[in-house]
Formats: sequence, C-alpha cells, structure tokens
Amino acid sequence: MPLTPEQQAVIDFDNNMKVNAVAGSGKTTTLIELAKTRPTNSRILYLAFNKSVRLEAEKRFAEAGLRNVRVETAHSLAYKQAFNRQKYQLQPNGYQSFELVERLEMEAPPNKDNSFNYILAKHINQLAAYFCNSPARKVLELDYLSTLDTKAQKFAEKFYEEIIHYTRTFLAKMYRGEMPITHDFYLKQFQLQSPQLPFDYILFDEGQDASPVMLDVFLKQRAKKVIVGDTHQQIYSWRYAVNSLEQVDFPAFTLSTSFRFNPQIATLAMRFLDLKRLFSDYDDSLYIKGVGRPESEASHAVLSRTNLSLLAAAIEQVIEKRAAKSIYFEGNFSSYTYADEGASVYDVLSLYQGRRKGIRNKLLQKMKHFNELEDYVEKTEDNEMGMLIEMVKKYEGKLPGYVNRLKGIHVPTEKRETADMIFSTTHRCKGMEYDLVTLTNDFITEEKIKKLQDEQKDKLDIKKLNEEVNLLYVAVTRARKQITLPFALRPSDTTIRWSYNNASSSSSKSNNNSRFRLDTDEEDDDFMDNVKKQSWFKKKKW
Repeated sequence: MPLTPEQQAVIDFDNNMKVNAVAGSGKTTTLIELAKTRPTNSRILYLAFNKSVRLEAEKRFAEAGLRNVRVETAHSLAYKQAFNRQKYQLQPNGYQSFELVERLEMEAPPNKDNSFNYILAKHINQLAAYFCNSPARKVLELDYLSTLDTKAQKFAEKFYEEIIHYTRTFLAKMYRGEMPITHDFYLKQFQLQSPQLPFDYILFDEGQDASPVMLDVFLKQRAKKVIVGDTHQQIYSWRYAVNSLEQVDFPAFTLSTSFRFNPQIATLAMRFLDLKRLFSDYDDSLYIKGVGRPESEASHAVLSRTNLSLLAAAIEQVIEKRAAKSIYFEGNFSSYTYADEGASVYDVLSLYQGRRKGIRNKLLQKMKHFNELEDYVEKTEDNEMGMLIEMVKKYEGKLPGYVNRLKGIHVPTEKRETADMIFSTTHRCKGMEYDLVTLTNDFITEEKIKKLQDEQKDKLDIKKLNEEVNLLYVAVTRARKQITLPFALRPSDTTIRWSYNNASSSSSKSNNNSRFRLDTDEEDDDFMDNVKKQSWFKKKKW
C-alpha cells in the first residue's frame, strides 16, 4: 500500500518532531520507512511502550532488514545499566503493604487498629512510585497530596510526615541494597545518572502515555528525537503518565488516515471526542479518515471500562445466554480476579462472609472485619481492591461458581485466536484490534457529563473527564468492521444508521440492555456528505 502524503511528510523531515497518529494510522510502518531513509550507519533506538509491543517491533524491524535499529522499552534500557553498576536483587512484583510494614519495622500508634499501618504503607508505596516516575531529584519536590481524592487526601495530610519519612527510608534501603529493588526504582536510578545514549535517532512510541522520568532522559539526549502517539489515547495518568505531545515544543505532524476501520467508525470516534466540548475548550480540527476495508468477521470482543462490568458481561454472555463455548480474557483471566496487594476475589469473599480460614492473603488476614477493608480502600484509593469488593457485593456466594465456569472454558494465550469471544477492559486491549466490538454500559456518556456538571460545577475534574472520553475513544477504535453500543452511548445527532437489537418496541430503548449496532453498509461518499451537514461537524475548524 502506498504511503499517504502525511506519512511521507514525516519521513522526509530530518529533525526533532512530534507526530499525532490516530488509531490504526500505520505509525509503526511510518517509523520503519523513516528508519530506511536514514544513513545505513545511523544508530537508531526505538522505545516501545511495553514488552509485547517491543517483541512485535523487533520482528517488524528485522523483517525490514534494519539491523541498525535497537528496540527497547524504557525499563529494559535502564535495567542493564542499573544492574551493571550495582549487585542489586530485584523485587519483580513490587512490595505489598504488609511487606513494607515488616521491612520498614513500622509501628502503629496504640490507639489505631490493624489497618492503620497498611493504609500508611499503601501511601508509602504510592509516593515512592510517584517519585520514581517523576523527573524530580528529591521526594520533597513533589506534591503528593494533589494526586489524591478527598478522603485519601485527608488521611495522607494528617500523617504526611510519617509518609515522607518512611518513603525516604524505603528508597534509601533499596539504594543501599538492603532491600531488593523495584522496576520503578532502577528506572529512576537510570534517570538520576543523566545518561547519554549512543544513538543518532531516538523514536519514542506511545508518547501520549510517557513516563515523565523517561521523557526527562529522552529530552536530554543529543540524538534527533521523534515522539509518536495519539493525544486522545492518553489513559494512564493514574500511573503518573504524561502526554509528551503536549509537553514538547517540536514541529508537529499528523497521521489522520486510519487503515483499521471504515468512515462510519471514524465518524463515531470523532463524535465521541467532541464530548470534550461539553467541559473544556476542546477545539481539535483533527479529521479522522477511515479507509479500512476488513472482509472477515473472525474476532468478537466485549470491551468494558471496569473489571466489574466486564465480569457481569461475561456472566451474561457465557453463562446466561450461552453465546460462547470458548473465551479469552486479555491479560489472562486471573489478572481480573486479583488486586495489586495479592488478594484474590476468594480472599475478599471469605472476609465478607466471615470465613477467616479461607483468607490466604496476609493483608486481609490482619483485618478483623469487612468494614476495615472498605476503610482501607477509601483511604488509599486502591481501585483494584475496590473492584473486588464490588464483585463480592454484587454476586456474593454465587461468585466462585461463576468464576470457575468461566475459567473452565478459558483458552490459553497461544490459542487466543480460537476463542469464540474475547473479553477485555480498555486498558488491557490498548494496541489490539478486533473485527466485531461490543461495549458495556459503564463508559462515560453525554448524559453523565451533564449530570456531573450540575452536581459538581466548579469542582469538576476536567483531567479525569478528559481521560474518561479517551477511554471511550480507545474502545471504539479497536473495531475493524462493526460496533455495538448500549442505548445510552448512541449519539443522537449523527446520520449514522443503526440496527436496533434486543427489543421489540421503542418503549424499551431506554433499557440498559438495549443495544444498537452500527450499520456499515452505507456508500462512503453519500455517508460523508451527510456527516458534513451535521452541527457538531461544522463546529470543527478545517
């Protein structure tokens, strides 16, 4: 397939630049072609977002015969240097709260219950991660309190001196090798060493979710720098990621043609992005041109914003409707039933039911009752643990049976392509694509945004709302051929034709189970002529 003029413009520009690339716009292909046009003796580094992207990129650059391109993640690059300089041991899964309490020899005040130290330890873990992912050189340079919601912030503010003290002790112990180090820690050490990397070009992928610590290293390099990403796919700010495309003053380029999906899905994606006009000064002139022509209907994915909604959808589709005989959960099924602290949904259920002998997780073993766990989640913003609590409350004693039945038909990763249905949260399916996509009803909608504006007014969290819209955009743009939406998500002012499912009369269209399927059979030219007449479309500045 010939390159688009936009791709060619990126390839021809031989200096620092940032490239805003919409979903499915062939950014890796563009970077490969860019690397081909550089002198054969050029040393080129491609920085991938994660290990799976790195492995795929290594394969594609090798197939293109580009032996002068080195593919790394930020962590793989830092790992070699950190462990070459010191004889560290690695704590690959990080530290759980109970481990920090023991390692740091923390003692709770006499008037506090068992959960106090674990709440404190969770904040220590989070502040350490915040520091290690930041460009700051000292913990005290950070405003950790500003990253927290109200209830967690109140606790942290009250015990801030203790949090700071133990965080610095934690980092010092890892530095001296008295405790195994975390992945975040050696990445931070790499940045503090101010390394100069031996490359002529550095290609930084997924720039919209850049680690600030690695962005700091990247910007200080003498090499020519290229940042590529999609500003509307920023969905990891809760991990302290930043949108590097907005942080740097490089010449800007755009890849606006998507080879993944058709004009109808492209228009739907643009319409959802326009929800940002409701709460911000969003004035994006980006026009997504969908030119995809997928023929197959092989893969069907159900995508959700949260683990809880995804589990509910799996129970409905697989157990109640028997719509699939084999399934696959992106990231493997167990990752949806465990929290960062190592607690499983079975541990939480046992605590909920008062069956202490069934609790294996050490953190939950220390808690006397379920309310103590809820208090812990409220004061630490442990969202994963909170999701397990919601699962247990919703399904109670039925949950183990549901989980076991889903496990029983879950195919292994190497047979993923054979699954009748794939389930995933938006975060876990980033970078993936499917022929048919069905969204659950837990995404942000125009109605929810307006309700929040009425309720919160001046306290509206614009950054969080922006990311909620991005989650919806990412989910929609995973679809190659067809997408099915809950009624509440259907835009009311587009010319897109919809097929109405699961109801016999218009009176039931407000039901949460009612769904609309995007009809993709319209002629492209007629479709786009109609779209351009829409009021939301006319607001864009071309």
